[in-house]
Amino acid sequence: MTVGTEHEYSINDRTFKPLPVSDQIIKKISGRIESEILFGEVKLSKELQKTVIEIIPRQPENDLIAIEKQIYHGIQKFYSVFRDQYTLLGLGMHPTLTLDQTRVWDHDDGEYYEVYNRLFNIQQHGWLNIQALQINISYVKDRELINLYNRIRSLIPFLVAVTAASPVVEGRLTGNVDNRLLYYQKNQDTIPLICDRIIPDKIHAVSDYRTFQEKVFSQLKKQEADILCEEWVNSSGIIVRFSRHCLEIKALDEQECVHSDMAVCAFTRSLVRCRTLPVPTDREVLIDLLNEVIKEGTSTIRNDLERLYSIAWDHATDDEKKYLPVIQKRIINGNLAELIRDRFENDGDIFPIMADMAQCLRHNHSYGC
Repeated sequence: MTVGTEHEYSINDRTFKPLPVSDQIIKKISGRIESEILFGEVKLSKELQKTVIEIIPRQPENDLIAIEKQIYHGIQKFYSVFRDQYTLLGLGMHPTLTLDQTRVWDHDDGEYYEVYNRLFNIQQHGWLNIQALQINISYVKDRELINLYNRIRSLIPFLVAVTAASPVVEGRLTGNVDNRLLYYQKNQDTIPLICDRIIPDKIHAVSDYRTFQEKVFSQLKKQEADILCEEWVNSSGIIVRFSRHCLEIKALDEQECVHSDMAVCAFTRSLVRCRTLPVPTDREVLIDLLNEVIKEGTSTIRNDLERLYSIAWDHATDDEKKYLPVIQKRIINGNLAELIRDRFENDGDIFPIMADMAQCLRHNHSYGC
């Protein structure tokens, strides 16, 4: 079961002011502005917002340690090129960004962004201030696709609970631990089927998913948005990427460092090896649970998370077990958002917290572990 990951980091100056310069960074490296470039062991890619750059391994791997090395070497190479000109920061949202500080990518793909803006108004946090950890899990046959899809959809609230990392918006605590997902739930309300309340229906055949996809395409065509009728337009917590033969998990906040990202991958992959998971399968129950953890995090489902951790450990490879203690500490002590919230409430200053998070990313050290 190979894994591919996508890591989104905000670009900042030394004071953590967001800088909309992803195009200039790519131009400095490659000599021209492109959507995606090779950069040592990784690829650098643009995002919708020019204040974010994405780092992607060159290819999926079975070995999480290999992915970690690739991404971390990419971060080290970034700093070797740009020294202290820029500071990269993980987390699910930039904690202090205001919308006037960012810009939409204004080079290629403009025709897509124009349609998105016409339908949904992309000048909002749900578009211009979100940073996801995307995990792509491979499948071979249709039966494997169906089984993995159904297991992952039922795990989404629990994965969100341990990965929430966006408690602060525009410098203020909001009372929710996963504001990225809260905005993400609503950013395409004109056609709500696209996001579909994050938790999709269970499927019994691949045709079930394709039928749903066609319903989305039909609604887009009614809005004269045929250009968006692609497999990537679906925005629920898990989607099928038939062109890549993988399932793409989209519901997770970016973590503070690559090691923590790999811990999330290890937790997810070891859990989906279990054929019978002690989690709900009813969609409405899962949606209610998701909304609960978006607000509360780990605190109300800690017993369930501890049971899942035990299952993950039993089904993990030796390499995955090297990462799982990070998840255990997040279950015991709270997710990254809860740790940030508690420290911010005590200290009243977000900037030292951001500085620590940036150092975690730069030195690949999990916060609080």
